[in-house]
Amino acid sequence: MNPLNFISSYNRKHTNNVAEIYTRASNKSAYIPLYNQVASASVTSPMRIEARLSADELLVKNPMATYFVRVKGDSMLNAGITDGDVVIVDRSLEPSMGHIVLAEVDGEFTVKYLAQQQLLPGNINCEAINFADAERIAIIGVVTGSMRRFV
Repeated sequence: MNPLNFISSYNRKHTNNVAEIYTRASNKSAYIPLYNQVASASVTSPMRIEARLSADELLVKNPMATYFVRVKGDSMLNAGITDGDVVIVDRSLEPSMGHIVLAEVDGEFTVKYLAQQQLLPGNINCEAINFADAERIAIIGVVTGSMRRFV
């Protein structure tokens, strides 16, 4: 499915624990200084730029197959994904057991662990989704990372 069809199909569907899906707005990368300083409780030393780091280089391997998905709810809390986080989803990767994936289950999108015939939450207070209980399940892509704002 091409990106425009994917996004328009998302806009027509209800969601499970997915609030929004975004595509890349630009092919430009922003490079941010990466300092070599280690935080110390005693002696301070001058900070030197070790390298320049791009979030794209760290998080996005295939820009044309990558989406950003805002998560809602706490079903992946123990995986370190909290309400409001943005996960990076790569549609070009082959999903394997144990991967965190973006899946479509009966017209709703959800982020879960891929298991044998199940999608498992990262929170013991949430229920697994059994493949046999759904009419249609499609694995959309593999979650490769996440981003969170603190301020």
